[in-house]
Amino acid sequence: MLQTQDNELKVAEINQKDLIKGEFSPEEASEIINHMISKKINFHELKNFSSEIRFGSIDKNSKERIEQLKACKASLNETLQEAKKLGKPLRITSSISVEIIH
Repeated sequence: MLQTQDNELKVAEINQKDLIKGEFSPEEASEIINHMISKKINFHELKNFSSEIRFGSIDKNSKERIEQLKACKASLNETLQEAKKLGKPLRITSSISVEIIH
């Protein structure tokens, strides 16, 4: 619950949805994971590029997030390669939680 200036109590609404939920072959899992992470990297690269053009400086948060995402991608790809080598499927679960900030 959140308290406003008028001392009204409001319940924070959180909308949570499953984005990915299931078992996948290593090839399918690789396609799903790498596409999702690549899109996020691209988002932050464009955001940083825009900051450089508009303000003449990098977007520090985006640059940090790009590095985090690249490390995450490399780590997950190791797991994907191991599953492929073993001929085993992978279970992937990913959810998103969206909350309006009051």
